[in-house]
Amino acid sequence: MSEQSMNNAVTSNPPPNPTVERWKSFYKKLRKNKAAMVGGFLILFFILVAIIGPYFTPYEPNVQNHVNKLASPSAEHWFGTDHHGRDIFTRIIHGMSITLYVGFFSVVIGAIVGIFLGVVSGYYGGKLDAFIMRVMDVLLAFPGILLALAIVSVLGGSLTNVIIAVGIFSIPVFARIVRGSTLAVRKLEYIDAVRSLGASDARIIFKHVLPNVTSPLIVQATLSIATSILTASGLSFLGMGAQPPTPEWGAMLSDGRNYMWDAPHVAFFPGVAIVIVVLAFNIFGDGLRDALDPKMKN
Repeated sequence: MSEQSMNNAVTSNPPPNPTVERWKSFYKKLRKNKAAMVGGFLILFFILVAIIGPYFTPYEPNVQNHVNKLASPSAEHWFGTDHHGRDIFTRIIHGMSITLYVGFFSVVIGAIVGIFLGVVSGYYGGKLDAFIMRVMDVLLAFPGILLALAIVSVLGGSLTNVIIAVGIFSIPVFARIVRGSTLAVRKLEYIDAVRSLGASDARIIFKHVLPNVTSPLIVQATLSIATSILTASGLSFLGMGAQPPTPEWGAMLSDGRNYMWDAPHVAFFPGVAIVIVVLAFNIFGDGLRDALDPKMKN
C-alpha cells in the first residue's frame, strides 16, 4: 500500500472520540434497564409538561367557581373540581413546574454546599475534616422532614424557605459521598505526581478530584430530587410550604383530606401525581447507579 493510500485510510477512519464512546457505553448499559428507561422518559415528559402544559390548559388554576364545586371527573373536568370549583387537572399541570422547581433547586443548593464541604474535608483532612464531619453528623441525627420542618418554622412558611430547608438537609449526604471519594482519589499515585510537578490545590481538585466523583454525585442528585419533592410536598401538606392559592400538590392534597368521603378525587389525583413523579426519579436513579457502576458488565 502506498503512503498516500495509508494517509487516506487514516483520514477516512479517524480514531473514536473517548468521550463519545464513554457516553455510548453508558447509554447501552442504561438501555438494558427497562424500568430506568421508563423513568427517564417520564421525567422528560414531566419537564415538557411543566414548560408548555400551562399554555394549553382549558381553565385558570386559581379562578373559583362555587357553582361547580366538588364536581366529579367528567369530560368537562377530567379530574373533577375542588371545594372552590377550580379544575383539578389544570392545577396539577400548573403545579408540575412548582414541584420540579422545588426538587431541582433544593438539590442544587444541597449539592453545591455539600460538594464544597466534602472536597475541603476529604482533601485537607485534619481538624478541619473532623469539625465539618461532626457538623454533618449533627444534621444527619435529625430525620430529614423534621429538620426541614424546624428550619421552615424559623424562616416562615413559603416556597423559597422550603427550598432552603430541603437544600440544607440534603447537604450532609452530598458532603459524605464527596468526602469518601476524595479520600480515595487523594491517595492515588498520579495525584502525588501532579502535585510534585507544581500543580496547585485548586487545579488538582477541579481537574483530577471532582471528575472522579461525578458518577456517585449524579446518582445521588437524581435520588435526592425524589426525596426533596416528597419532603416539600409534606411541608406544604402541613401548611408550612406553598401558601394558598398556589397549586402545589402537597397543599392540594391537604385541602382534599377534608373531602375524602364526599369527593375523594380532590385528594386522589394530587396524591397520584406525587407518587408517579417520585417513583420516576427513584427508578431512573437506580438505573443510573447500575449504568455508572464500573463493576457492572456491559
